[in-house]
Amino acid sequence: MAGAVASAAGMFAGTNIDDIIVLTVLFLSSRATGSPRVWRIWGGQYAGFALLVLVSVVAALGLTIVPDDWVGLLGLVPLGLGVKGLVSAVRAKGDGEGGVPAVAATLPAVAGVTIANGADNISVYTPVFRTVGTASTVVMVCVFLVGVALWCLAGSVLGSHKKVIELVERHGHWFVPTVFVVIGGIIVVESGVLGRFV
Repeated sequence: MAGAVASAAGMFAGTNIDDIIVLTVLFLSSRATGSPRVWRIWGGQYAGFALLVLVSVVAALGLTIVPDDWVGLLGLVPLGLGVKGLVSAVRAKGDGEGGVPAVAATLPAVAGVTIANGADNISVYTPVFRTVGTASTVVMVCVFLVGVALWCLAGSVLGSHKKVIELVERHGHWFVPTVFVVIGGIIVVESGVLGRFV
């Protein structure tokens, strides 16, 4: 049992290190503008992660929902949200308004970013769930759920520094959406899905 806990903790940290950046940006945006609300960040993170685990479990049982070759298309979610945020920033600048655009203001949008950022989770969790058995899988999922809470707390702490919040309030209308565009672009490019269209 201790081995399953240690393995799950290592897998969670390894596959979700990039989520710290996303969560920090979301909490910064929340503190600077009030959007998304904190409960939406937590709820979206849990909803998105739960779906990733569910897909991994189903895939481990031998049922493929989304072919591996096309999982990279999920990167279009943060990419699209980021582009939308940049367009809002350009329009706000033209209108003389400032502030940080709400890139992922709703619970489903936060969940979508979490899911899009989780292609590596599915590729790691699926073979592990297939080999460890039901009891160890349940233990691992419980460890993952605790990990999500720790990640949300870490993102909240990292996003609570006054100077960083002031910086985001000043330049966040460009910074926050740009982070989402970069994350989405990396997911799409690293997955190799673009090569399937050429």
